[in-house]
Amino acid sequence: MVRPLSRRERISLLLVIGAAGVASVLLQLNAPIGQDVGDSVAALELVAARGGPRREVQGADLTLVVFTDYQCPACKLAHPAMERAVKADGRVRLQYKDWPIFGPMSEQAARVAIAAYFQGIYPAVHDRLMRERRALGRPVLREAVEASGGDWKRIEHDLVRRALEIDRILARNQMDASRLNIAGTPAYLAGPYLVVGALSESQFRQAFANGRRAQKRWRSPT
Repeated sequence: MVRPLSRRERISLLLVIGAAGVASVLLQLNAPIGQDVGDSVAALELVAARGGPRREVQGADLTLVVFTDYQCPACKLAHPAMERAVKADGRVRLQYKDWPIFGPMSEQAARVAIAAYFQGIYPAVHDRLMRERRALGRPVLREAVEASGGDWKRIEHDLVRRALEIDRILARNQMDASRLNIAGTPAYLAGPYLVVGALSESQFRQAFANGRRAQKRWRSPT
């Protein structure tokens, strides 16, 4: 029979896990900025796509494709910095790719967010869930939807009625990540410039600049 952990052992274990999480985030923050994937047909198709959740900006000249998970610590860390950089730039549209890789609750949150897309409130729900620090669950998801002006009963209805459509969106997001050889979240495709890992505001701005330069060298698929 396995001996239960003592209180001191539980605290030590939590500290180790917490330290590992911080180390992981720091490693991602210090990772290389990214790479030009302008030769990738998948990247070209992904940036040119117009379906699915997105946030359009008048006069935008760059698309930022965002692969995230609502339970990903690095995604949550990078989100406010991304929003500040996008606002300061003023010419970046966002294409959202929910990629729930942190377990069943991540998938449930992604499904609720996509259901919110059918009500036209996806960007607001996405932002609230990314800034949420409580453990995700039905009450938190409902609060995010309703605080964004959404109808929770319609969300529940669409989760059932449009389940196959939501399945297809999630499957396509996973396929897009695979085609770009992305191993985890967060990941960002700024035009043809791919960045994997959490970024600071200044690093996002640099990614936008790199993306615009790379766009000028973009080759259309044959």
